[in-house]
Amino acid sequence: MRHGNNKRKFGRVRKVRNALINTLALNLIVRGKIKTTEPKAKELRPFIEKLVTDAKRGDAATRRVIISKLMNRRPEVKKLFDVISPKYADRKGGYTRVLKLGARKSDGAKMAIIEFV
Repeated sequence: MRHGNNKRKFGRVRKVRNALINTLALNLIVRGKIKTTEPKAKELRPFIEKLVTDAKRGDAATRRVIISKLMNRRPEVKKLFDVISPKYADRKGGYTRVLKLGARKSDGAKMAIIEFV
């Protein structure tokens, strides 16, 4: 039974799937906007919003937790704490938006842009 298993698998094992989400999150933090498939964007949204919500607290323990979640990439974590989270200090949630695009020509996959609001 699938009780409580609500994440997409993307045809990957857990380790590779977590690496995919981490890499997408890092790219979104660096660039502010990325183009990916619609299911990947929808799966990335809650992950990145939880990171921004935690970063709004700004204490050392939270910083360590986020560093471990983002594969010890300190420059990106610094940008998350210093640039992105202060921008949303008065906002309760909804830091990202997913804009749907058309299908990709090669394989017909639905594409989307995920960006910070």
